[in-house]
Amino acid sequence: MSEDTINNVEEKERKSSTVCKRSREFIFSSARHVIRVNFCCPYIFGMPIDTAFYDLLGVHPEASEDEIKKAYRKKAREHHPDKNPDDPTAGEKFQEMAAAYEILSSVETREMYDRYGKEGVSGRGGGGGGPTMDPADLFSELFGGGMHFGFDFGGPGSRPRRSRGEDSVIPYDVSLEELYNGKSVKMNMEKEVVCNLCKGSGAKGAAKPKQCAKCEGRGWNMVQTQLSPGRIGTSRAMCTECGGQGEKLREKDRCKKCKGLKTVKEKTRQEIFIERGMADRQRIVLSGAGDEEPGVPPGDVVFVLKTRPHASFERSGNDLLTTVHITLSEALLGFSRILVTHLDGRGVHVTSPKGKIIKPGDSIVLRNEGMPVYKNPDQKGHLYVILEVDMPDEQWLKTVDVKALEALLPSKKAEMDPKPAVIDEVPFEESDIVDFGEDEADWEDEDDEHGEPECTTQ
Repeated sequence: MSEDTINNVEEKERKSSTVCKRSREFIFSSARHVIRVNFCCPYIFGMPIDTAFYDLLGVHPEASEDEIKKAYRKKAREHHPDKNPDDPTAGEKFQEMAAAYEILSSVETREMYDRYGKEGVSGRGGGGGGPTMDPADLFSELFGGGMHFGFDFGGPGSRPRRSRGEDSVIPYDVSLEELYNGKSVKMNMEKEVVCNLCKGSGAKGAAKPKQCAKCEGRGWNMVQTQLSPGRIGTSRAMCTECGGQGEKLREKDRCKKCKGLKTVKEKTRQEIFIERGMADRQRIVLSGAGDEEPGVPPGDVVFVLKTRPHASFERSGNDLLTTVHITLSEALLGFSRILVTHLDGRGVHVTSPKGKIIKPGDSIVLRNEGMPVYKNPDQKGHLYVILEVDMPDEQWLKTVDVKALEALLPSKKAEMDPKPAVIDEVPFEESDIVDFGEDEADWEDEDDEHGEPECTTQ
């Protein structure tokens, strides 16, 4: 069979009323063999192979666009996280319904889902209404990968086929309060959708694109780059005239609506739910809500959470850390008051044990007062509190009896004994610790001043 030469490749598309709506047949013929391969999608008897998205919205697979829209609005109101604060899975259910509606509300993605199920709209299925395997790949499996028959199944430029559109990644700033309490966010967005006038062809009527004159249909051109003096490298670069397509529509043949671009911009309104306990850099994915392209399922819109620094709290995992200032009196005699205003507005009241003296920098832990655990918000981490002791100022000292205060306080430290042989009296001067070491840059090594040592010839 290795001596076969393929001299004819024929692709047929045919209608079928009993098996599927549309199938594709490839006929490979050689001198001694004829192989007929039929790619038939699993769209059996006109019914979808997967009805999970329809079931999620509570509609029949043959429901109209208006019925799907009404069902989604009803379900969204019913299962909105704001109306189900005690259900930790409400946010996830709401996002799933939003993703299902996003798929079923578009004619193109709905047909893709009906034909190939969830895999078809997630980029793992057949996609684009065609066979799940490239004809060239299948032929390679049938005859062995080491045979070359002199023809190419690829399009212009023989570029690899993408199974889905690109994802749109959007950073989204959130506060620590929003991650603690949860939040529903509605926003207006703009996305690319397939032009409904030309159905994604970019052409006016039945006009067909012409072969690009610059790249001669390859989709790329050879370019030379100077690597170094006397060395020139040659590489492929995408054709700028046709955008790598290998073909181009004439100006007069382009669709009036999309101007030959195949897609147009459309404004949409999206809603995301920031669930309690979500983490910094966590991703919220809206499946299939990305930009559309002809022939492939749309990508996802991915929101990446970015936590803004907080004035009072610092987060590590599910734990929180904060600093509280207490007075000298509270450090010596104890306290019983609201130490912290929490992220949900609650006051946290703490009473120190009697007889406990608090030193500057001591820390305490308030258990189960940290961040809610993601997907299990009834459980929480811990809140760690660093206690700083504020000393009274000179004005306070003027209002008290110093001698009486001295009698109450512990005695001063005694003078050093024995004393050093030499004692210098140095003036007391306040300073800022940031000035420490500021003259380090002025230091110079003696070796640097004199340069490298010279070698003497003997």
